[in-house]
Amino acid sequence: MEMDLNAQVKKAGFLQRLKDFPSKLKDSVTKRMKNVHKLGKDDPRRIIHSIKVGLSLTLVSMLYYVRPLYDSFGVSGMWAILTVVVVSEFTVGGTLSKGLNRGFATLIAGALGVGAVHLARFCGHKGEPIVLGILVFSLGAAATFSRFFPKIKQRYDYGALIFILTFSMVAVSGYRTDEILVIAYQRLSTILIGGTICILVSIFVFPVWAGEDLHKMVANNIIKLANSLEGFEGEYFPSSEKTSKETKSCVREYKNILTSKSTEDTLANLARWEPGHGRFRLRHPWTKYLKIAGLVRQCAFHFEILNGYVLSDAKAPQDFISKIQEPCSIMSREAGEALKAIAKSIKTMSRYNVCVSTHIKNSKNAIENLRLALKLSFPETEEDLLEIIPVVTMASTLIDIVNYVEKIFEAVEEFSVLAHFKETLDPKLSPELGQHQLLHKGTVKPVLEGDNEEEYNNSPHVVIAVHDEQPATVNEKTVNLGAEKTTVVVV
Repeated sequence: MEMDLNAQVKKAGFLQRLKDFPSKLKDSVTKRMKNVHKLGKDDPRRIIHSIKVGLSLTLVSMLYYVRPLYDSFGVSGMWAILTVVVVSEFTVGGTLSKGLNRGFATLIAGALGVGAVHLARFCGHKGEPIVLGILVFSLGAAATFSRFFPKIKQRYDYGALIFILTFSMVAVSGYRTDEILVIAYQRLSTILIGGTICILVSIFVFPVWAGEDLHKMVANNIIKLANSLEGFEGEYFPSSEKTSKETKSCVREYKNILTSKSTEDTLANLARWEPGHGRFRLRHPWTKYLKIAGLVRQCAFHFEILNGYVLSDAKAPQDFISKIQEPCSIMSREAGEALKAIAKSIKTMSRYNVCVSTHIKNSKNAIENLRLALKLSFPETEEDLLEIIPVVTMASTLIDIVNYVEKIFEAVEEFSVLAHFKETLDPKLSPELGQHQLLHKGTVKPVLEGDNEEEYNNSPHVVIAVHDEQPATVNEKTVNLGAEKTTVVVV
């Protein structure tokens, strides 16, 4: 009886699963389609890259479809298809890196393989396999060992791998065939054809430049730091103008920066292979991006410390926080504005040195005000001291962040010289006013003929006093330091 009951339960469960199968299948297909749509929407370049690979495969397939080409290359045309599959990368730098590595490695390994086969044949039929075995062992081991060198590993690892593969195949297959030169020529030709098609399609059909991605990534990371600074001000000092709800999403934007090193290193390595394009010259200083990115990442580690104080339940006395709130807010605000100006400088490849220097100077003035506030409000009892230690540590971390902002600015300034950034004036000043203020300091006032206010307003004449600071001059008798000359012109 129990067996019949179990059988009925299993049958009912099977029928229910069979009944629910269409709806589950529909939900699964819908979910996967949404994932595909989201993947393409997040970066439409992925769809374009897929189409480019399909185009490249179609073009190299002509080596098989077109009879005259097939008669020339034969089954070796398959190497062109394999080359397209392994060489096609998302960025131009990636495609160039793999294409050139594969081309030169195949050329060198093929030449050495043919040479090794001819050399081995001089040793007779019995000595030929021994010589080939020694050469394959020696060159294969040496090429494999070279892959452990960091620079070769970073830039030529794929080429070393192809060298080992090609040399071994040519040397070993040459022992059983007399047409080694023909085979080597056909394989090299088809590999060069496949690599060339990949490179041309990658460069001229909606190119994706690794250098541009690195450029934008570094600038966006700096903006994330600025947003995190603004978010910290609103989170740690709730009485400020920015509410906690508005800043909660900004304060943790720095977290993506902590894990961006591998991506930055990869993009910088690929960018070195790319030709000059757009705003980037042929020998663009790509390594400087890594220096800037390293400083940005070190600064982001300090944000991790600040985030701990935001989430901490231990709070110092409110009266003590109120005393240091203003200088801390000014520090975070000015440092954030400096970071935004630095990011804008990188994005537009223009210099905003005056603007950034002003914000950094304001941040340092706030640091001095903070030190003064700490001296004036330092507690006398040990109990009060323990309560304010977290706040003082937070302020010290904020000071370190300001120092890192200055280091980032110095690194960007050094980079701007090498990358030939455009010169710009302070955006808050008009060009004419900016040049005038750089050259002269002066005052303008009306020429008064009486003490009457009406005459003051209606006077047609003004006095322009221009103060020119002369450079320091040294002669045998006198030393003139910063002599000031005043010129008065009546108009």
